[in-house]
Amino acid sequence: MMKKTIAIILTLISILTLAACGQTATQQPAAEQTQAAAQQDPSAAGKEAVSADPKIASLSAHLTNNLLALGITPAGSVLGGKAKDFLAHVKDRLKDTQKLGVAAEPDMEALLALKPDMIYADEAFASKDLSKYEQIAKTKVISLDKGTWRDHLLEMGRDLNREQQAKDFIDEYQKQAEHVKELIKKKIGDGTVMAIRVSAKELRVFGMGRPMGPLFYDDLGLKPAKGVEKISKAYEVISQEVLPDYDPDAIFVMVNVEDDAKKVFEQLQQNPLWQGLKAVKAGHVYFVTEQPWLDYSALGRKMTLDEAEKIFAK
Repeated sequence: MMKKTIAIILTLISILTLAACGQTATQQPAAEQTQAAAQQDPSAAGKEAVSADPKIASLSAHLTNNLLALGITPAGSVLGGKAKDFLAHVKDRLKDTQKLGVAAEPDMEALLALKPDMIYADEAFASKDLSKYEQIAKTKVISLDKGTWRDHLLEMGRDLNREQQAKDFIDEYQKQAEHVKELIKKKIGDGTVMAIRVSAKELRVFGMGRPMGPLFYDDLGLKPAKGVEKISKAYEVISQEVLPDYDPDAIFVMVNVEDDAKKVFEQLQQNPLWQGLKAVKAGHVYFVTEQPWLDYSALGRKMTLDEAEKIFAK
């Protein structure tokens, strides 16, 4: 009897020992795999993987349009502040996108209900209280004031495993920019260029800063009218009386949609100072719209080139 008891105890000990060995053997490869991955890519430790099709909330209209350029439709996006809706030139691409208020004050209830996997935000707004977004989902903040739209697109491409798409987009854009540059040159030669915006209250000259400056004077290689190169910011408010100081060979005109703005421009056209500009006398006045021309995003720049191509291909 004693021998049987000892035999049973020894058998149980053997089973437990084998189970423990099996558990150790199962766990060990996982640890080895983690260590090997860390050796291959030290930054992999603690890095959250981005799923193949993440649900993204965008808290910037510009970043939304970068996502669209990468072939990604965000699950939720903020609206254009002035329009209180998705920007007109991309609205048809956001039919299935949840509206999240405006960038300056996102709709937090809608954002919570969306349950995104990832949030993209503009540093100018999100940095004030970043924690409230980080409590909802992984949050990536991008400063639109640092770098160019190309830099922003590449950064987002790397985040979302679409870096090649970002590079391809930029390459195609550059080719189109060269083509549009040649079309413009056929119309105005090596003449100087400026762009203005007319509202009911003021007249603006666009400077060298974004959104218009980089397009005209970098991407398209146009020559700024005399004095424009001194405006390093986005624009400068001027009086009608100083227009002859710039006297460009070609002028791009953006008139706000309000009726009062249209009336102001009609009055400007009757002004002898306007009529005496080289661009006006030569018929090199080109009308452009707020969107997409003011959209400093990858898709916005591409759509602007599309419009410029139509204008100068005539």
